[in-house]
Amino acid sequence: MSAREIPTVKLLIDGEFVESRSSEWREVVNPATQEVLARVPMATAGEVEQAIAAAQAAFRTWRKTPIGARARVFLKYQQLIRENMPELAAVLTAEQGKTLADAQGDVFRGLEVVEHAAAIGNLQLGELAHNVAGGVDTYTLLQPLGVCAGITPFNFPAMIPLWMFPMAIACGNTFVLKPSEQDPMVTMRLVELALQAGIPKGVLNVVHGGPSVVDALCDHPDIKAVSFVGSTRVGTHVHQRATASGKRVQCMMGAKNHAVVLPDANKEQALNALVGAAFGAAGQRCMALPVAILVGEARAWLPELVAKSRQLKVSAGHEPGADVGPLISRGACERVRALIDKGVAQGARLELDGRNVDVGRYQAGNFVGPTIFSGVRPGMAVYDEEIFGPVLCVVEAQTLEEAIALINANPNGNGTAIFTQSGAAARRFEEEIDIGQVGINVPIPVPVPTFSFTGSRASKLGELGPYGKQAVLFYTQTKTVTARWFEDPVTSPAGLNTTIALA
Repeated sequence: MSAREIPTVKLLIDGEFVESRSSEWREVVNPATQEVLARVPMATAGEVEQAIAAAQAAFRTWRKTPIGARARVFLKYQQLIRENMPELAAVLTAEQGKTLADAQGDVFRGLEVVEHAAAIGNLQLGELAHNVAGGVDTYTLLQPLGVCAGITPFNFPAMIPLWMFPMAIACGNTFVLKPSEQDPMVTMRLVELALQAGIPKGVLNVVHGGPSVVDALCDHPDIKAVSFVGSTRVGTHVHQRATASGKRVQCMMGAKNHAVVLPDANKEQALNALVGAAFGAAGQRCMALPVAILVGEARAWLPELVAKSRQLKVSAGHEPGADVGPLISRGACERVRALIDKGVAQGARLELDGRNVDVGRYQAGNFVGPTIFSGVRPGMAVYDEEIFGPVLCVVEAQTLEEAIALINANPNGNGTAIFTQSGAAARRFEEEIDIGQVGINVPIPVPVPTFSFTGSRASKLGELGPYGKQAVLFYTQTKTVTARWFEDPVTSPAGLNTTIALA
């Protein structure tokens, strides 16, 4: 296919999909085959300015749109997503690499947030106290902020954009979205469906790009809030730069999640959960489980864990029966392989080596098979760094107390899990663990949208998480009104009052 035949990814500015005037373009590549699927522009400074200006102009009317009208847009939107689920999953698999089943899960978890946004009438409620003083009432209003921006990663190109713009727009804001330049196609299809659902022109805008576009969104005075999901390095930069510009910021960043397996756990269920959480999506999840702590007699389960992992089928995501797809890019593949090499060099025992996995006719793909290290300890690169690949580190502990201490010593705090049949052990774990999201016999404890994503410590910057109740607080400003109404004619037996007392 010649460069002229390769489709281009458009920008969305003021309700129109437009061809970028940029001179800098990047290729969207199928990670299983290296086929070039599209070309994505690095938007110019002028195009970013146009998108923000369109959002700012649209905010003047959208903020006054009745809450019921906003809710109906997202009722229609969730219907359109459901109707187009097979197409969305296929596009996602082609550009990102994850299996079709995982791609459908990606879309579905985002759909759940859209459904929650459709309930905005019950979410964006203020409070009222009647007669706080004689004839005085106090109440709060949750009002939209203005133009908000979202910066999303490659690993969930459907779910994470749907974490952001539906909640922001449902609250009465307008939005500028910057998807990952590595896999923007499914995001743009979701954007098309959002317009079809009735989002007015200018309310949702999309720009593509790299660091210069990110910086522009962080710096622009018309943008009031920035939501980010991605690496710790970029997230720290976004938080520092955007907060320096006076913006409200939430950054969900890197992780090193641990699962504790006690010897009283249901062995089959626990091992299946570990394998799925460690190697699903090729380990490219901030809520994956790259560390398993086998406690006491559970340490003897390692051979069975390796045997189950060896059975996983590694192939292109669209292939029937595929369990593990490719990594997103050649660079990501090389980085994971290098970390495996370093793990061996630093003395970890390689129980299962995925560096030379057989993928049949997909030899050009970015594949690393399930890989398991034992004998891992803090200080080794495979333990300390976020690998973001299908690599599981097995650590041994004598007791639950030792396991808890190990997890709490890690700087990250996105998620953790414990596998046990003891209610007392589970309760002790949830009480003493210093991690924002805890699973009990649940390997990936990402909450449903009626709750909020609550990663903590080095995995998060900003006080409020995406979706759920916290998202409504993030995307609104609380205004408190204190009101007194006098009957006519106005009489004031107390005369002139120079104090601030309301009684």
